[in-house]
Amino acid sequence: MANSTSNAITATGRRKTSVARVRLVPGSGKCTVNDRAVEDYIKVPTMRTQALEPLTTTQTTNRFDLTINVEGGGIAGQVGAIRLGIARALLQAVGDLKPALRNKGLLTRDPRMKERKKYGQPGARKRFQFSKR
Repeated sequence: MANSTSNAITATGRRKTSVARVRLVPGSGKCTVNDRAVEDYIKVPTMRTQALEPLTTTQTTNRFDLTINVEGGGIAGQVGAIRLGIARALLQAVGDLKPALRNKGLLTRDPRMKERKKYGQPGARKRFQFSKR
């Protein structure tokens, strides 16, 4: 057990309100998300491809085992958080992958968040109906 934790690399990815903690261990390419297979957790194939894009970009699909814990937000935010977490973990594991990851934009944290609701109106931007008379 102590040997596996010494080889493990951890990284965090965030997107909207989702947070993904990625644990990268040298292995055969097994990937679990919240103690489930990635195919069971991310049902949509295009989203699954997007989440695992850092591995396919760097051709490291079968070199590492991934254990991912993700919470908060919806499935799209979670996929974005997983993607950033995997890219950051790969960067720690193999330093010379940075140009390939950077060119695809996989190391950039997406800063877009939900805008807060303001007082005196029903939403962030929407206003109550104006009546002149």
